[in-house]
Amino acid sequence: MKIYTRTGDDGKTGLLGPGRVDKDCPRIEAYGTVDELNAAIGLARSLGLRSDDDQLLAAVQDDLFSVGAALADPDPRGKFQGAITPAKIRRLEEAIDALEAELPPLDRFILPGGTHAAAQLHVARTICRRAERRVIRLSHIEGEHVPHAAIVYLNRLSDFLFVLGRAANKHMGVADVPWRGL
Repeated sequence: MKIYTRTGDDGKTGLLGPGRVDKDCPRIEAYGTVDELNAAIGLARSLGLRSDDDQLLAAVQDDLFSVGAALADPDPRGKFQGAITPAKIRRLEEAIDALEAELPPLDRFILPGGTHAAAQLHVARTICRRAERRVIRLSHIEGEHVPHAAIVYLNRLSDFLFVLGRAANKHMGVADVPWRGL
């Protein structure tokens, strides 16, 4: 199978199911941003994290493929629509709680950065927020279906990436840098 098909040379692409859409349509923007997020997490994983944290991110990357597949299928009865389950959201919440228990409480905003891995996790967090905005925008379009669990998952994932970025710094002995504004 060749990687190039030439079928997108006219600026259109296929979704799961029949039909083709413009490559800049809101559905493509939504799952394309989820794909970008997945790549950013892959980069963070390559920068050296604790084994437990890396395993959590491996599961997140798998989940993000499920989110992308659900978004690529406009059919509300499509086979990927239920792929993001409450258990996957709960897994993120439990990971957030466990990581926060290791960290000093926040009493002010912090600047993103620190170690390479932590900085990349903060980049992934901002891409996650953009993906969430794109998915929500898609959900507001009449006739477009978005599984609500995908929105919840992305919202929780951005929180997880924030806390994991802080934890990655702590594990390497790097302190949070407080915002010195106001």
